[in-house]
Amino acid sequence: MNAAMPPLSRGGSSRAAILLGFALGGFFDGILLHQVLQWHHLLSGLEGETWRDIRVQILADGVFHLLMYVLAAIGLWLLWRHRHDAAARSGRRLAASLLLGFGIWHITDIALVHWMLGLHRIRMAVETPLLWDLLWLAVFGVAAVAAGLWLRARAGADPGGGGGHPIPAMLLAGIVASAAVSASLPLPATATPDGRTPLLVWFLPGTAPAEIFAAIDALDGRTVWSDASGEVYLIAADGDLSVWDRRLWRLYRHNALPVSSSVFPAACFRAMRLT
Repeated sequence: MNAAMPPLSRGGSSRAAILLGFALGGFFDGILLHQVLQWHHLLSGLEGETWRDIRVQILADGVFHLLMYVLAAIGLWLLWRHRHDAAARSGRRLAASLLLGFGIWHITDIALVHWMLGLHRIRMAVETPLLWDLLWLAVFGVAAVAAGLWLRARAGADPGGGGGHPIPAMLLAGIVASAAVSASLPLPATATPDGRTPLLVWFLPGTAPAEIFAAIDALDGRTVWSDASGEVYLIAADGDLSVWDRRLWRLYRHNALPVSSSVFPAACFRAMRLT
């Protein structure tokens, strides 16, 4: 018996596999979304000339991938250190842990990086970025976690299996719930030097022109641009718009949803030289 090494806890291989799956989720996003599809970079949501420099964006992506390498290396080391525990478990249970980690990555990424920090969205140059976030969250986050839990249940009573502690799952659910609430609130916006605030508004299909004009009047604003469908409008509102501004909440009465107040509208304002 080696007295120098403390006894390894049961279930250590499952935790190592979850960490490894978490890192694989980061690699999946970085390779597919940053490099192959090029829908966004890590810092695409930040304003300013410095962040618009493609060299800075690529550097940030590289640092992100280095972090994923570190997490993957730690996960592999822990898996090797708990190799005897892993040998006592079925491959199905380890695969379940990998799926859990993969799904947890996407849930954490959407909740923290997309909604709370606003560093980027799944697709930046679209009219409804929240819809893409929710679709990605459902397919690669919630579905992956559900598949992992189902596979773990099918694995049955592995030797030393046991159940997970509910507190981490409850904490994760709380983070996602709070982030989802904040993402669904009307977006705050800061007025430009001319005293007007750019706001992109999406109207439900079939909204009558009278409702659209009423929504614009509710913002004390004027139309700057609208798309060909007549459902998306860029509105110049009078003054600042805070989250609790009643004018933003009145939009919902007119089948209108505030979509964005930073990246896309600001770019439109700069391009059109609104004064």
